[in-house]
Amino acid sequence: MVLIRSVAFNVLFYVNLLIHCIAAIPTLVMSHHAIVWVVKFWAHTNFWLLRLVCGIRCEFRGTEKIPTGALLIASKHQSLWETFALMTLFADPAYILKRELMWIPFYGWYAWKADMIPVNRGKRAQALADMTVYARRELNRGRQIIIFPEGTRRAPRAAPSYKFGVSHLYGEADVPCLPVALNSGLFWPRRTFRRYPGTIVVEILDPIAPGLSKQELNDELQRVIEPATARLVAEGEAELRKQGIGPEAIVDE
Repeated sequence: MVLIRSVAFNVLFYVNLLIHCIAAIPTLVMSHHAIVWVVKFWAHTNFWLLRLVCGIRCEFRGTEKIPTGALLIASKHQSLWETFALMTLFADPAYILKRELMWIPFYGWYAWKADMIPVNRGKRAQALADMTVYARRELNRGRQIIIFPEGTRRAPRAAPSYKFGVSHLYGEADVPCLPVALNSGLFWPRRTFRRYPGTIVVEILDPIAPGLSKQELNDELQRVIEPATARLVAEGEAELRKQGIGPEAIVDE
């Protein structure tokens, strides 16, 4: 049943994506708010498909903790899911993403139009400097910058590997940093097309005020995000076991 549902969902997911890519073409001559609205609408249709086809529900906890205005969001990254789902939580969000993604037809055009922030990882120090310039511009417009501190997707039970990109931005931007924990990798794992029924939970943690050093911010993020993530992962694993799906069945190479 998981296999059949997963195949059906993946087909519908990409059909849905294609439809929205075509429908969004007029936004290329509008303000960035138009494409952000389309992406948020697309995200909500994905939530509906996940629930209907795969039996996956989405729960967002602690949303009352989200500050208004310019903000830096540091989120755990386990799945493709949060690359669109987190958009729905914030007024005017922008992701920090790999520069190479900007070269993909349609996706790259819309990412450019939405004023997403590209990073050329090969440039190292220069990449941080360029990222800071773009991020400051968007923060000055009152936007919310979403960054994944580990830089890439990590399996739900993998040891943390935090980079200093988020700490660098925090030190330069003088805005609050909002930690986010989640367990999406249990139900939408990386490197496999299978989707497992259950509840993806995102938990918004207490915002961190400006003023910490870069190392202090890095340490604080790990201190609050990792235990919360471990708790959500354990909660998700228990839900899988009740359905007779052991976490060991999840392929994540």
